[in-house]
Amino acid sequence: MPSYGESSLADLSASILASLTGDKTGNVLGLPETGRACLLIIDGLGWELLRAHQAAAPFLSELAFNSRPLTAGFPSTTVTSLTTIGTALPPAMHGMLGYQVAIPGEHRLLNGLHWPKDVDPLGWQPKPTLFERAAAAGVAPVHVAPGAFADSGLTRAALRGAQYRPASSLGALAATAVAALHDAERTLVSVYHGDLDGTGHVYGVSSAAWAFQLAHVDRLAEQLAGALPLGSVLYVTADHGMVDVGPDDRVDVDVTPELREGVVLLGGEPRARHVYARPGAAAEVLAAWQEILGESAWVMSRDEAVKDGWFGPADETLTPRIGDVVAAAAGTTGIVATRAEPNESALFGMHGSLTSAEQLVPALAFPTL
Repeated sequence: MPSYGESSLADLSASILASLTGDKTGNVLGLPETGRACLLIIDGLGWELLRAHQAAAPFLSELAFNSRPLTAGFPSTTVTSLTTIGTALPPAMHGMLGYQVAIPGEHRLLNGLHWPKDVDPLGWQPKPTLFERAAAAGVAPVHVAPGAFADSGLTRAALRGAQYRPASSLGALAATAVAALHDAERTLVSVYHGDLDGTGHVYGVSSAAWAFQLAHVDRLAEQLAGALPLGSVLYVTADHGMVDVGPDDRVDVDVTPELREGVVLLGGEPRARHVYARPGAAAEVLAAWQEILGESAWVMSRDEAVKDGWFGPADETLTPRIGDVVAAAAGTTGIVATRAEPNESALFGMHGSLTSAEQLVPALAFPTL
């Protein structure tokens, strides 16, 4: 279960900002006070994956030797976790509750990575971001990531307030981040790299391709650390881990009529499903999903999942975005929908659930003297 308020991604970003402003009460993780901090976010770099590939990532593995992992939060997916990092709030407080969630009252899904043009990101996620709070406290906020994401709905919802500096290649990410750290005496620079996640989705995290890509990521982190201004700190984390889902581990909702009965919208993704029932059918949908999935998933009603803390402390105005039924895949199960979601269903590496492979992410630190 996510450790909201103790050792989650929200606590990391809150503590980093507190280390820059001197706010001891907000520094839950007890990070050292500094004037400059760089947060490198490696999409898909789960803690267990890093520990299992030490030879491919010697620099990161050395930093991990005396560190402890954090929990990503639920769902353990990019849309949710980047917003958790970007707001220092748990999912049920910022409302970015998965890859695809229902827009209440509209009988359609909002896809956080392919944002609909008619939904205002600031209206969907109005809570102040970490970067807005940093700027208000006199800390210069900068976000470094590929230019294609600069004006995306997710960026505007989760990361607004930072000066966006586009950089796509590994070398450009490092150079742009280092330049930003030198630009101001008090600055918070976040750097996002997504290719490891993409490699895992296509080839799987047990593939040679994933291990080779990890080696490139390790070099990026080492270059950043080597070029930090004196007195600054590099932090390295991830938004989630990943598991490989084989052909025999897939439950296809689109060829299992019992899983579609009474369902008006199927949200989330194969490892973390939001299931929206037609009025009056939620109990029947819950029973059917629990019976058919059995021990291959943790299946709860919305109220049960919220009460048990899956999404963290809740803003009750946002809970209607959660499915009437929530299913978190266990083991290496994938709850796919091959007709409705052919692209997502074809992925090899997947994430989103509550397993340690997906939940645990690094919290690495490299301070300069």
